[in-house]
Amino acid sequence: MSQPRTASQSLPSTVSVEHQCDVLVIGSGAAGLSLALKLADHCHVIVLSKSERNEGATRYAQGGIAAVFDEDDSVESHVQDTLNAGAGLCDESVVRYTAERGKECMKWLINFGMPFDTETTPSGETRYHLTREGGHSHRRILHAADATGQAVQLTLNDAAAQHPNIHIFERYNAIDLIMQKPHRKRCIGAYVWSRNQEHVEVIRARFVVLASGGASKVYQYTSNPDVSSGDGVALAWRAGCRISNMEFNQFHPTCLYHPEARNFLITEALRGEGAFLCHADGTKFMHKFDERADLAPRDIVARAIDFEMKRLGADCMYLDISHKPADFIVKHFPTIYRKCRSLGIDITRQAIPVVPAAHYSCGGVMTDFDARTDLENVYAIGEVACTGLHGANRMASNSLLECIVFAHAAASHIQTHLDQPFSSQTIAPWDESRVTNSDEEVIIQHNWHELRLFMWDYVGIVRTNKRLERALRRIQLLEQEIDEYYANFKISNNLLELRNLVTVAELMVRCAIERKESRGLHYNVDYPDQLDKAEPTILTPPPRRPGLTGSLYT
Repeated sequence: MSQPRTASQSLPSTVSVEHQCDVLVIGSGAAGLSLALKLADHCHVIVLSKSERNEGATRYAQGGIAAVFDEDDSVESHVQDTLNAGAGLCDESVVRYTAERGKECMKWLINFGMPFDTETTPSGETRYHLTREGGHSHRRILHAADATGQAVQLTLNDAAAQHPNIHIFERYNAIDLIMQKPHRKRCIGAYVWSRNQEHVEVIRARFVVLASGGASKVYQYTSNPDVSSGDGVALAWRAGCRISNMEFNQFHPTCLYHPEARNFLITEALRGEGAFLCHADGTKFMHKFDERADLAPRDIVARAIDFEMKRLGADCMYLDISHKPADFIVKHFPTIYRKCRSLGIDITRQAIPVVPAAHYSCGGVMTDFDARTDLENVYAIGEVACTGLHGANRMASNSLLECIVFAHAAASHIQTHLDQPFSSQTIAPWDESRVTNSDEEVIIQHNWHELRLFMWDYVGIVRTNKRLERALRRIQLLEQEIDEYYANFKISNNLLELRNLVTVAELMVRCAIERKESRGLHYNVDYPDQLDKAEPTILTPPPRRPGLTGSLYT
């Protein structure tokens, strides 16, 4: 095993900058910016954005946010729908906590100017237009046409830009959390890499919040943007946090199938408004897999599409909403209509070619009701966290809701502890005295493609014991190569992401091997039945030296 590249005070370093803030937020999506805005009146917040501040999974969320606004709906109904979708693995107390706070959190967002769609009732009143998605028994999805995530991102961006206590560092990667010596249970900041300056900096903070999103970039086909590389999960794991339920990877059933439509999602709201899945000849098939047909939860729909594609040897299935009035389609789904038209598909007259793609990680860093992790002063919110809300399968439009609810929870807890002093420990500068510029970037690209391909083939929608074992062996070989590369060459964005992705890949595979059943999003042909008792899969980091990539268990 190569030597870890750790900080050392006695060696030359490129670190020339140390920042200080009360709260460091790693991630600039709905979760991170909501927390920053809740805290900014009370303290100084730095938000790291790995790319530009509006680039992240939040921006690409189309459907909406689930919250009980209709008088015919109820919190209890929202709770029961979520529990049903979660296949017995949700924490009911967390589900109830989230659903009860949905309306309040949406009003908070609306107060910042969030432009949710409205409609006029027959009596002339204006109310929010609510749609319905798979797994929901009522219309409870607030939305901004079919580009809700983009509207959320822009709303929060505008508010954050106007607050003097929020500073957003664009094009910054978090490398590792800095733990206080000697016990290493308290976080005092993070090493970060400036992509513009290409050097490492230190951010000292009272509190660190992981809000970096998911890890679907570990798969060859994903609806997620490039920044979704599992950074927060890997950071937390290396620092000593427990990780849970990483085997539950949600594959969105309907991504646009077209060579020029990279990562373009077709929202589940289409099926909520009457669209149906079918073969190329228009034959419907979802009724054969679930009594809810096209409104079944995503795991069932994704497996059904995958089954039909493999059975027929087809490249894709089709989603048809052309039976609805053209003006209705254009009004409610303008983004999808324009995108498809640009590719020669008129969804008012034609079915949309679709395939499943990796979309959401239901597992992550274990947290409590205050979003606290196992480490003092470290919180996790949004997709990076495993709160217990989603269980074995996330119900549509609960994700942005979770982001905001737990951002508020974390902010409330942090606010009551802001009198905590900064650590007086000297933070050692980052050591790059023994590394060189790489002349073999092709190694990173090769490992990157190999990892994503075998994760798709072996740890995809349908799994087997042999596939999982093969994936684990390949991951361990890749880890050795990446660890050696990381120890000898200067940092780059691709290297940092690859380092994190291979860690997340092993966590996913280890969790999948641990689960001896099929439940929710995890389907193993060798264990097709569901056990009587639902238990979370929990991995605890073994003791090891900080900074090592290495195998999780060596």
